[in-house]
Amino acid sequence: MNRWKKKKTETIKPFKRPTLAGDGFGGRIGYFVTRAITNIRQNVFVNVVTIGTITLALLIVSLFLLVFVNLESAAENWSERVQVTVYFDKELTPPEQNALRGKILALPGARSVAYVSREEAMKRFKNRLRGQETILEGVRPEVLPTSFEISLKRANRDTLGVESFVSALKRIPGIMEVQYGEEWVRRFNSFLNFARLLGGLLGGFLVVAVIFIVSNTIKLTIYARRDELEVMSLVGATSFFIKAPFLLEGLMQGIAGSIISIALLFGLYEGFLHNAGSFLTFNPVTSGLGFLPLEYVGGIFLAGALLGFIGSLTSLKRFINV
Repeated sequence: MNRWKKKKTETIKPFKRPTLAGDGFGGRIGYFVTRAITNIRQNVFVNVVTIGTITLALLIVSLFLLVFVNLESAAENWSERVQVTVYFDKELTPPEQNALRGKILALPGARSVAYVSREEAMKRFKNRLRGQETILEGVRPEVLPTSFEISLKRANRDTLGVESFVSALKRIPGIMEVQYGEEWVRRFNSFLNFARLLGGLLGGFLVVAVIFIVSNTIKLTIYARRDELEVMSLVGATSFFIKAPFLLEGLMQGIAGSIISIALLFGLYEGFLHNAGSFLTFNPVTSGLGFLPLEYVGGIFLAGALLGFIGSLTSLKRFINV
């Protein structure tokens, strides 16, 4: 009996975890990537649903960004019309023009100053009355005033900036009558602020909705495979060893969803440009309508990757106690 016990004791060896091919950091990464790809192949339908959800969510957000960026661009172009006009009842000599131009440009907020002579003012007047030139018969340029048209820097085109600039402008000797369309500037800036506020609220709502939808979709995919994860935990696998393939899988899903959403967005953009002329009164190609800047495209790509990774991470913490 003692000899049998001794022999049995000698034949039992402690369990040793088998080493991975190329064990080490590189070998583990290779194993986790291979395992993630295998998981995707074994659960095609679930992964297609997850990628589709991420794609649709990012497409909605990117469409909103595309509209918002072009509205901001249009608002910037409209703000170019915000200018201050100084009128004179006589023609200014070149030295007088240079002296006043220097004083105006020295004011904070002034970007450029253009002198409009009486002849130039008459040409503009005729252009505005094109087809009705007979109204101006007998009218000579001498009845029109000369003026300085002052364009402002972007930071000074809001209501307070324009009013502050006009106050400083009126203190320059020789300048009496100043016009800048007070009501138009006030309404334009009010509309611009409202549009930005509305865009920010809608954008925030879309981001929260996207995170909620994607997170819950990924949770369902993890929940469907909870038995596999629990078995791995029971046989002694470490927390990182269990989570890593699923985190990489979520990262791949997010990257795939972001790439597809960007491709779809570009296709919709190109389709709109080529067909909008049939139902719009303006040509979107010549109106300055543009695609998302590269930094926004990069942001969408990064957002997709983060959505997949963080969605998998939170789902694993909720369903698996590892």
